[in-house]
Amino acid sequence: MQVLDRPSPNFDARKRVIDMIVLHYTGMKSGVEALHRLCDSDAKVSAHYLVEEDGRLFRLVQEEDRAWHAGRGSWRGDDQINGRSIGVEIVNPGHEWGYRPFPEEQINAVLELVHDIAKRHSIAPSLVLGHSDVAPRRKEDPGELFPWDRLAAAGLALGTYQGEGDPSVFYEAALNALSEIGYDAPSGDHAAGLLAFQRRFVPASLGKGFDALTKAALIDVAKKVSAHTR
Repeated sequence: MQVLDRPSPNFDARKRVIDMIVLHYTGMKSGVEALHRLCDSDAKVSAHYLVEEDGRLFRLVQEEDRAWHAGRGSWRGDDQINGRSIGVEIVNPGHEWGYRPFPEEQINAVLELVHDIAKRHSIAPSLVLGHSDVAPRRKEDPGELFPWDRLAAAGLALGTYQGEGDPSVFYEAALNALSEIGYDAPSGDHAAGLLAFQRRFVPASLGKGFDALTKAALIDVAKKVSAHTR
């Protein structure tokens, strides 16, 4: 795996053990524009890696340092996401500039990179997350077109729900599962967390509330996360 170094000044000392990977899309018109912003000291944002659409891989911040990629967010009640994670920016214009499928060369590079990071840091598949997972009130990336199932097939992440819907699941059980998985989704203020879950695990139900498919998926994913965190 060839890595091109493009150091960013936007980092500080890491004080947590690395146990998470957060995947983003750049959400800008081009990879060149995104790379410039991530290396601009005035922007005060960065990531550890950037993956171009043609598969080129740039290292912006050393893994032992804390990059500034996740912003405000949390997972299972922990709001120190940058401190515990490796941030990977994947070049894609995103929902604002013409969201599109991720090219094969790019996904192959992401797979290799995530495999390498996860192996070196013993990162569980349940802790390979999207930016929208940890910041559902602010972010949509890497979005519903990101091929999580490719990562799941390689044992690197949890994939989309492949089962049937289950209308017998009680609303309270489904809502509890959303928080148990890790989403910031307190009762009465869970809409953003639910949308993020659907975008990740049941894109066919995106925006459909607690439909039968979403309920079944919530229970299934909660069981998988519980198994990985024992």
